[in-house]
Amino acid sequence: MAASPISRRALLAGAASLAACGRPRATGYRGYCFVANRDSRSIAVVDLTRFRVRREIPLDAAPSLVLPHPGAAKVYVLAPEAGTVYEIDSTPLAVKRRARAGNAAVDMQVAGDSLWVLYRDPAALVELPFDSFQPRRPIHLPSPPDAFDLVRAPKEGPQPPPLVAATASRKDRSLALVSLSSGAIQKQAVAGVEPSLLRFRSDGRQLIAGSASARSLSIFEVPSLKPVVRLPLPMAPRHFCFNHDRGQLFVSGEGADAVAIVYPFRTEVAETMLAGRAPSAMQTTETPALLMVANPETGSITVLDFDNLGKKLVAVVQVGQEPCDILITPDQQYALVLNAKSGDMAVIRIYALIDNSPTRRYKPTPLFTLIPVGQGPVSAAVVGFS
Repeated sequence: MAASPISRRALLAGAASLAACGRPRATGYRGYCFVANRDSRSIAVVDLTRFRVRREIPLDAAPSLVLPHPGAAKVYVLAPEAGTVYEIDSTPLAVKRRARAGNAAVDMQVAGDSLWVLYRDPAALVELPFDSFQPRRPIHLPSPPDAFDLVRAPKEGPQPPPLVAATASRKDRSLALVSLSSGAIQKQAVAGVEPSLLRFRSDGRQLIAGSASARSLSIFEVPSLKPVVRLPLPMAPRHFCFNHDRGQLFVSGEGADAVAIVYPFRTEVAETMLAGRAPSAMQTTETPALLMVANPETGSITVLDFDNLGKKLVAVVQVGQEPCDILITPDQQYALVLNAKSGDMAVIRIYALIDNSPTRRYKPTPLFTLIPVGQGPVSAAVVGFS
């Protein structure tokens, strides 16, 4: 059953309860949240100082992913079915440039002074330098890719370590290691099971591949891609999320109402934590060390304390219909939750989740506010004012 929309009365009651607790007054974040709306083919720009939509930017294709520029007040938007990347500047709040290097894209990541885009048609990795925003020579891949990750290779000697990519193909159950500086395929290997998610360990010495079909994690040495171990999981891995120091990896997916905690440096699944109904997207906060888990079927967010063994469940927050993505503002003050079905963004004040009472198990936590953003929000990024 779909969760019922949250009423204005409920929001006002939540705000009143916060005031009654005598907590410090909330302040907005000096920046924008750029929200990709897949169904309305637009980007909603939310002013986080006032928590309202400042502008809606129309696109000519459906967006799926938004990433912030690492040093400037702008974002990059991927429209995968069109193979197009848009650059949106926060000063005019408009599309400034666009680039296209293929017919169908899968994903993109930022590395240094460039954006790397993974294309399925043609099967290639393409670099978009921030300065020119013109595609450089593509690095052709041996098979159509489904996932990738980037890392700096382990440092050896005085020179800066090179940038390395790993790609996964479900079609032939293969992995490829790619040198982005030379554009050469360094190593190819058969994964053994169908790989669907990839992440490098933080030191770049191992590669973690999740297989939804096999309900497992496989760990490979880098650069040899020699298999180290295959770890069975109680769920089909669909979402990965590291904690702030990347020493713990959280895994969620179909098949279990729980999140698996993996220690990459020990190559083991340490435990599982109950995380609400059908957990999906996740996000962590640094202080306090909280894991926020989206529960689309119940329209809620489950908040877990993954560092305190005596108090796992912190809060359950009703946010809207089909929450699909969570992000944290850079000041760690707010969690922003995108609700795909109800077309809004729920704002949770992280301070409201903190309660050091020894007798408290968990309690419902009111929303700070709820902002309509468009049809089918799927991804977002926060940038500070320039």
